[in-house]
Parts: sequence; structure tokens; C-alpha cells
Amino acid sequence: MFDSLSDRLQDIIRKTAGESELTQENMQDALREIRRALLEADVNLRVVKAFISNIKDRAEGESVLTGVNPSQQLVKIVHDELIALLGKELKPLDFSGHPNLIMMLGLQGSGKTTSSAKLAVKLKKEGRNPLLVACDVYRPAAVTQLKTLGEQIGTEVYFEESKDVQGIINNAINYAKENGFNTLILDTAGRLQIDIDMMAELMLIDRIFHPAEKLLVIDSMTGQEAVNVAENFDAQLGVTGLVLTKLDGDSRGGAALSVVYCTQKTIKLTGTGEKLNALEDFYPERMATRILGMGDIVSLVERAQEVFDEKSAKEMEAKMAKAEFSFNDFLKMQSQMKMFGSMDNLLGMIPGLGLSRDDRQKISHEGEKQFKRIEVFIQSMTPEEREHPELMNTSRKRRISEGSGIPLHDVNQFIAQFEQMRKMMKGFSDVKKNMGKMAGKFGQEMGGKLSMHQMMKNMRRFK
Repeated sequence: MFDSLSDRLQDIIRKTAGESELTQENMQDALREIRRALLEADVNLRVVKAFISNIKDRAEGESVLTGVNPSQQLVKIVHDELIALLGKELKPLDFSGHPNLIMMLGLQGSGKTTSSAKLAVKLKKEGRNPLLVACDVYRPAAVTQLKTLGEQIGTEVYFEESKDVQGIINNAINYAKENGFNTLILDTAGRLQIDIDMMAELMLIDRIFHPAEKLLVIDSMTGQEAVNVAENFDAQLGVTGLVLTKLDGDSRGGAALSVVYCTQKTIKLTGTGEKLNALEDFYPERMATRILGMGDIVSLVERAQEVFDEKSAKEMEAKMAKAEFSFNDFLKMQSQMKMFGSMDNLLGMIPGLGLSRDDRQKISHEGEKQFKRIEVFIQSMTPEEREHPELMNTSRKRRISEGSGIPLHDVNQFIAQFEQMRKMMKGFSDVKKNMGKMAGKFGQEMGGKLSMHQMMKNMRRFK
């Protein structure tokens, strides 16, 4: 979502890199460009003024202005100020209360109901037992939508035909206590605009049930109106945190920066895709590094741990060691890669690439197009051919080419690359085995079994 702002800031930093030192003159030029970049990204004017003022104060107060790479110094200052602007640090959800109550707030169309379901998925992964409560008794099919989402994620939904929202919540709390649910996610009613009746109902729920969290769901694509919405909700209810939806959308991103500054409420969760598992904790530091083109390796590793389970990884490794890696395994790996999200998003997390948004989108588009061709190609094979690549001969290749609509030359090229990949995988596996044997032998000679992990640990001590 911050792509346009990210590109502009990276351009400004690259221009500053050509200077020998950070002076009043080139600092003013950089600040002017940063101000323009923020305004173009739809950041609120008062936020821009405060941000620029903070950067200027920091730059003038730095003790090492000369003899230091100015771009590095500017990156450090802008990075720190972005972190402060985005909320400084992760603010985890408050799970106090028995049962714990989380009230979801927002305008109609902000993604509140879907975010409620996504939150349930996230909490279940973390070991909690959530119950979705249908509190929107006004919007047609609101309860049906929540029930459908509940079925998709395997989470129970509490609902009643009644229009008495307070009664529904009270009964849901009793139901949760009796059935072992420890968190209630209240999907409250949204409106097309803030109105007195809606706010009165929400204030009544707040005063009667005292929810631990009052999360305001904001559509990241809304723009400046998001600030007005957030300030109104916060003034009436004392919002505890923000949930930003559509963070993966093609938006300028200024609304997110503006809302945090204007309300002094932190972003607790972000929706990063349409899938129901695409809700993540928000880390200001990680987002700041991504905006400045420095990647986000921590989030990348965490996502990899979610996508690739240990058992599947070991099974795949065993197949690679025996050169038994099949076309089916290739499809499985490709399917797991898709669970990371878009390739564009994935490239943005890898540090050091230094790719612009346009470059990432081009690579992503070509890569995803190639993935689709490969799927069509493999699905045109027989089950036996998919499992045993060595069966491939000229007649089989010709049949697959005709069935998939992919030229025979491309079919031959892919199979040749696949075979080369299999050999490389086996080669890496053999190297790993040999290193393991060497480590074991060395350990025995040293008077005891020494693992590779222990060897590496000991080697690091002598650096």
C-alpha cells in the first residue's frame, strides 16, 4: 500500500547519496522532496508538518553532520521518525476478562465482518477458542454473511432472531461460559456514515459490557476521510486500536500514517489479502524498513514457518536426496509459495533487492504468468507421468504439448530445466550428508560425538 511513498523516499535518498556531506542546502532540498512525497501519498497536512519538523530538528541536532555518508544519515533519521509515526512498537491485543470481549467497530463496507472472521482464524492459531457474535441486526444478510464465514473457518457463530443487541451479547457471554469459549468477537453494526443512533448503541454496549478491545476497522483505500471517521469514533468510544484492511491494495498509504498520528491510537492488526488467514500483527519498525526499501526478513521468515510445516519439509528433503522429486512435488511447492501472498509482496520483503514498484510488478506479473503455464503443462500429464518424470519420451512430450497448447520447444526446455534442478537438489543433499559424516568423524576423534550445530557454535567463538 505504501508503494508510491516508498518509491519517492528511495529516490530522494539515492539523490542525497551523491553528496559528500549533509549540509543545510541539500537537507532543505531533501526535506522539500519528502514533504511533496508525503502530500502526494495523501498524508494529512498537519501530519506532514510535524513529520518534517521532527526530521529537521533531528538532522540539525546530529553531532556528526560532516564526514558521514549523508544518505545513510538521512535514512536513519527518516526511518526512526517513520517508526514513531506508525506507533513505535507492536501493541498486542488485550485478552483480559472472562470471557474476553473484542468489539469490532467501523463504517459499512470497511471490511468489519470479514476482519472479525480473520481475527477468529488468527486467535485459533494462537491457541484461543473464539466465538463470533452476530450483533449487526440491521443490515440485510449481515448474520448470514457471518454464519457463512464461520462455516468456512470452522468457528461457531452465536446469533439470535432478536433485535435486542444487548440481550444477544448477554446471552452470548453466558453461552461462552457454558461451552468453554474464552474470546467473544462482537461484529457490531456499521453504517454508511456516523449517526447518533449508531454511536448511542455502541456506547451502551461499551458501558454495559466493558470490552477489553474496541478495534476500529478502517479501509486503507478510504483516504483522508479515514481520519475524520477515526477521530469521531475515538471521541465517542475511546478506541483501543486500529485494524487496517486492504493494506495490499494499490493505495497511496497516507491515510494509515495520518490516522495513527491524529488519533494517537496504534495499528494493532492489518489485513494483507483476501484470504481468511491474511490478518497480521502490525510491527511499525518492519513497515518502516519496507517503506524505505530495506525489506522485511523477519516477517518473511515468520510467514515461511507458517506455510512450510516441518513434516512436509522432511518428506521433501528425503525425496530430493533420492532424486525422487516429482512434478507433483513441484506443484505442491508452487502451491505453498502462493500461500505467501502475491509475488510482488514477497519481493518487497527481501532485503537488498532495491527494486522499484514498477520493477517488482513486472517481475511479479511475468513470474505468476509462468507459474500458470507450468500448472497447465503438468496438469496435461497422466498421474503416472507426474509421479515419474523419467517416463518422459518424445511421443509423451508431443502429446502433452498438444494437450496444454504449449509449444514443444517450451515443453522440452522445461523438462530439461526440471531434470537439472533434480540433480542440483540431490547434489546439495549429498554435500549436506558428507558434511554431517565429517562432523561426526571429527567429533569421535575429539573424544566424543560432536554435532554440526555444536561445531558451528564452537567455530564462532574463535572469530
